Amino acid sequence: MQTALTRLVGVRHPIVQTGMGWVAGPRLVSATANAGALGILASATMTPQQLRDAVREVRSRTDGAPFGVNLRADAGDARERVRIIVEEGVRVASFALAPSRELIAELKDAGVVVIPSVGARRHAEKVAAWGADAVVVQGGEGGGHTGEVATTVLLPQVVDAVDIPVVAAGGFHDGRGLVAALAFGAAGVAMGTRFLLTSDSTVPDAVKARYLAATVKEVTVTRAVDGLPHRMLRTEFVSALEASGRARALLHAVRHAAGFRRLSGLTWRRMVHDGLALRHGKDLTWSQVLLAANTPMLLRSAMVDGRTDLGVMAAGQVAGVIDDLPSCAELVERIMKEADDVRERLGGA
Repeated sequence: MQTALTRLVGVRHPIVQTGMGWVAGPRLVSATANAGALGILASATMTPQQLRDAVREVRSRTDGAPFGVNLRADAGDARERVRIIVEEGVRVASFALAPSRELIAELKDAGVVVIPSVGARRHAEKVAAWGADAVVVQGGEGGGHTGEVATTVLLPQVVDAVDIPVVAAGGFHDGRGLVAALAFGAAGVAMGTRFLLTSDSTVPDAVKARYLAATVKEVTVTRAVDGLPHRMLRTEFVSALEASGRARALLHAVRHAAGFRRLSGLTWRRMVHDGLALRHGKDLTWSQVLLAANTPMLLRSAMVDGRTDLGVMAAGQVAGVIDDLPSCAELVERIMKEADDVRERLGGA
């Protein structure tokens, strides 16, 4: 199936595996790439050297298949990571937050395809004007930081507003969704939770089981973690944060921040700076500033250590309708077959 996305990045199928922290590592990304979709490495939870090593590992596991790296545009070392992407010949750079005009220009001058993720039409218009090659549009159903507008409302708005390929995210997990996205004018779909729940994902089995057992209603949106709307599974930790007063929430935040500081090597000054950068003009408490700076540690507790009682489990609403763990190859093949079947039925209607 050829679309503007497949032609832009050189993949066989118009499917993107999103860059999920602690989840989208070399094993998952290479499995996705080998399946003919676009895998995205999550670099925010890696040091620059770990990022370089991960890129080389993906390349060693694949036969020249295109893949990408997801960046935090507001990170203090963003330019160093851009340099690694350019030096290592990575095909795609994606961004969880809109990158600056300068970062887009630097990447494009080096021949890297730039695909920011956005949650509003105005943001898509801005990055398109700055030269982005395509854009991922996530509706409110999507996991992690998310907005309030449903994909079915947001997607056509963006498609009508920009002249670059649009990739739909938020609520997709099968071939029917792919066809629906194409009907709206998208060039493909991006999925996070669906790829997290594959046999190629390194997330602990007990954590995957918790996801598979969740109902749609157990995938909630909370501001308790960092003051911003964050879609995740309701865990004991999330419920405790929501029930905590400011003093207790600050104690939670300091403890987790200390752990992330040891793991990442960041100074307290750097962590507070990064947390403040995430405020986006919001009136956050100090506990939320600290939690915003060390959200990667909260994700790591669940996604790496398997501590569902102490961590954050970002999840799209589709977690409530997923009930199996196929390999990436099986998943992509199934989605494309379902999409072909739907298109055939529609053609005969």
